[in-house]
Amino acid sequence: MTIRTLRKTRGTGRPTLAEVARLAGVSPITASRVLRGMTSVGTDYVERVQEAARELNYVANAAARALARAQSDTVTVLVPSLTNNVFTDAIEAVHSVLSVHGIEILIGNSHYSRDAEQDLIRHYLASPPMGMIVTGFDRSEAARRLIDASGVPTVYMMDLTDARDVYCVGFSQEDAGRAVAEHLMARGCRRSSFVAAQLDPRMLQRGEGFRRALQRAGLHVPELEILTPAPSSIGLGCQLFRQLMTHHPEIDGIFFGNDDLAQGALFEARRMDIRVPDDVAVIGFNDLAGAADCVPRLTTVRTPRAQVGRTAAQLLLSLIGGESVASPMVDLGFELVVRESA
Repeated sequence: MTIRTLRKTRGTGRPTLAEVARLAGVSPITASRVLRGMTSVGTDYVERVQEAARELNYVANAAARALARAQSDTVTVLVPSLTNNVFTDAIEAVHSVLSVHGIEILIGNSHYSRDAEQDLIRHYLASPPMGMIVTGFDRSEAARRLIDASGVPTVYMMDLTDARDVYCVGFSQEDAGRAVAEHLMARGCRRSSFVAAQLDPRMLQRGEGFRRALQRAGLHVPELEILTPAPSSIGLGCQLFRQLMTHHPEIDGIFFGNDDLAQGALFEARRMDIRVPDDVAVIGFNDLAGAADCVPRLTTVRTPRAQVGRTAAQLLLSLIGGESVASPMVDLGFELVVRESA
């Protein structure tokens, strides 16, 4: 590595970590990890950072380091559930990216409660993390103000917005719902239903996309919908399918907002001697484990939850490092996986 002399910019005249990182051609996060002796850094990076530190006569400021512990090498990840695979898959992906950089993640679970999320945000910002990854945009105004005022780099995952200076990674829930409606109509379904539980904003958005597509085709029948705030489960899917088909046997297509509801419906259809998809087509959402192994195999919308987590973490690293990003909004799309149930 060619060493050149950098002007010292810190008020004390001592070289800064940022100067070491710049001279070594690495991020400040990587330079910090090398100088703290972390072993997960590549050998080439270690040599470059150590050489730059020697050239600049860099000595870590113990007082500054102690103060910086209030903004430790952690990133806060806030999700509404730790029992929903959608969010646990995203968390695993976030961890896989950040752990390589020596960054630990602090996980907050709001249990789909705005008040609980607001308390979590206030708690974590008391000792500000390096950055935050939060789920969606549905939160209290007080929580929004806390995030905005903190100055902590924040990435929103699972939802999209083109609002200025907002960094987000996800896909259009509404477009996904529309795609399901269009598929059912293309199959010839004329009496389609939307069935949803755990009515978080993303669930409602995909339902709205489904509903609008049916309305444009003149096929929307409001009384065919079932929306319940109860937690989503296979058992609930069984109950809702029986309820729906008992009261509306003319239904020929059902979009379930989650795969577990749809899987329950397939079980119940067999008990009721209802043929899927001949009598009624069934579509789920998320392509969770087991969807491809149901009888019949479940048609569903595959969501890029792990990719959302990875991309959100990578975007956050760029923001933490002060790097420019190609776009503040990253739309990862979705895939309608057509199997045997619809």
